Amino acid sequence: MIEHPNEVVTKALVRFVQVGQQKAALITLDNGFDHKKPNSFGPAGLRSLDEAITVATEADPAFIAITGKPYIFCVGADITGIPYLTSREQAVELGELGHRVFARLKNSEIPTFAFINGAALGGGLEVALHCHYRTVSGGAAALGLPEVAIGLVPGWGGSQLLPNLIGVPGAAQVILQNPLTQKVLRPKQAREFGLADELFEPADFLERSLEWAAGVVKGDVTVERPEVDRDMWEGVLFFAKQQLDEKLHGAVPSANKALELLALAKDASFEEGTAAETQVLADLIMGDESRASLYAFDLVQRRAKRPVGVPDKSLARKVTKVGIVGAGLMASQLALLFVRRLQVPVVLTDIDQARVDKGVSYVTEQIDKLVAKRRLDEGTAAKLRGLVSGSVDKSVFADADFVIEAVFENLELKKQIWAELEKIVTPEAILATNTSSLSVTDMAAGLEHPERVVGFHFFNPVAVLPLLEIIKGEQTDDATLATAFAVGKELKKSSVLVKDAPAFVVNRLLTRVTSEIFRAIDAGTPLDVVNEAMDPLGLPMRPIALLQLVGPAVAYHVGETLHAAFPDRFAESENLKKIVDAGLPVMVDDEINPEVAKLVAGGTAPLSADEVRQKALDALAEEIRIMLDEGVVAEAQDIDLCMILGAGYPFHLGGVTPYLDRSGTSERVTGKRFLPRGVAGLPA
Repeated sequence: MIEHPNEVVTKALVRFVQVGQQKAALITLDNGFDHKKPNSFGPAGLRSLDEAITVATEADPAFIAITGKPYIFCVGADITGIPYLTSREQAVELGELGHRVFARLKNSEIPTFAFINGAALGGGLEVALHCHYRTVSGGAAALGLPEVAIGLVPGWGGSQLLPNLIGVPGAAQVILQNPLTQKVLRPKQAREFGLADELFEPADFLERSLEWAAGVVKGDVTVERPEVDRDMWEGVLFFAKQQLDEKLHGAVPSANKALELLALAKDASFEEGTAAETQVLADLIMGDESRASLYAFDLVQRRAKRPVGVPDKSLARKVTKVGIVGAGLMASQLALLFVRRLQVPVVLTDIDQARVDKGVSYVTEQIDKLVAKRRLDEGTAAKLRGLVSGSVDKSVFADADFVIEAVFENLELKKQIWAELEKIVTPEAILATNTSSLSVTDMAAGLEHPERVVGFHFFNPVAVLPLLEIIKGEQTDDATLATAFAVGKELKKSSVLVKDAPAFVVNRLLTRVTSEIFRAIDAGTPLDVVNEAMDPLGLPMRPIALLQLVGPAVAYHVGETLHAAFPDRFAESENLKKIVDAGLPVMVDDEINPEVAKLVAGGTAPLSADEVRQKALDALAEEIRIMLDEGVVAEAQDIDLCMILGAGYPFHLGGVTPYLDRSGTSERVTGKRFLPRGVAGLPA
């Protein structure tokens, strides 16, 4: 019998309730903790549900309903137990256990209902799909089948039930598109899709659901579901396959397997489909990509919330006003983020009133858009608008507790700004720089209080990318660092402590790859070859598209900084300089600009795509080893966390170091692995 030695068991608690003249069995999933530790299904939890269904059935109620503890229905399988599955047979056993228990709800002669009162993900949503009817609370935070994102597939019936309930277009969105774009369904969407039969408000959700269920059983309520269109099934999946191939290039086995299961759901019996699910799930659980994905998931869910090396939070100073030097796009994005999350006065400054007005207008316009999308109520929006202001006079920073600059990447300019501001702000005010590559220590040099200068490096777009690199200068003190991390947490960013080293983590590694790409271009490798060289990794963007996003001028500037620091590893590219000087976009309509291709033509030693990719991977391995030896971050896990959250590196690679380890690149280039064997579920 499979066991998870550290399972937090979600118990299925049965009670009988009277609804009018009817007796109903209500099964509540509850692991004994509050919503911060959600319900999940491990082996013991599944057996508890099995026993509860038996107890409920033997009482012969009018109907059986299953719901969750406050705010949480169930978030699926307990993935912390997956590392304990040491054989394919054990993985098969887990799949079959879930199928057997859930099928009892589907096959029950007594009507079964799922009252989805809160978050329902993965196996949690699958158990609801097995019920004959479903209601959903308007307060349910997230609904979905996210398994593909962690290298798995819906393995307890979801791939077969969902398309036959809501149709294959909706199922493909929930099972493929949403996980790969980190999206979930909201309750209203679930109702519109037909995933739920009714939507009730949170305040009286359980009472309304029970009354509705009683009405269904008595025949007073008729549940109508539109017939699923089966004629377009193959066409939808053909289009989905094209999109997957274009985006992932076959690098994510779980996505292709999910497509195969969706195709099977059209004509196969439920038993055939779920048997196939079990076999696919077992293969994936034992595969490299899923283990790397679970390692990445663990980083994002655990390590990101407990950053390493942070001083005691009791040292953090209270922030009651924020100043932002600059009013350009990045500064305006920062202003919006600070005012939304901290809800304190935020003031921008710039060299003329027109720029200041433009920056403030950007913030208020974005607030208006949030109201239009119903993500902010008008009362809160009015408060936020009143908190944002601008000025050309830096004296407005006199009572600010936290001032951040977001101006052009020029060390002398930034030093000048801090020297000027130090005469205005209080001695305790934190001075933060959003520099992407310059030395925080050099920036603070010459100040009376260099200990309160800290790097606070966001990633663009600020609202989307969750990483915040917090850089400790040589003289940055603990109170400043503690305040920086406290502010980062309030901003709902994942903060990583980084040593003051050129370009820090993400930009240093991306620039190292870019440097290798341009070495290949300078050698005569065509742009389309280098652009497709990294496709087998399934990265979020190809190199030339990433260059377009970052901007050739910015990439060249960061490259200059790193070339000055490490000339043997970061080469200056004449071809990149040509592109910058010409002012040409490298991409036009998602294609490489032919003018740029002509501009960089030349070189007599072109490389193949495989050679380009291997050189880039070798360079990554070398640079990561050097960074770890230099103490840029505490451990390889922080490198991976930064690349996942700041560069969008995919879970199936585990960020980057698990892939370098399992491909043998780490040991071949550096003489040793980055991660211990068996860490966080990776193969031993």
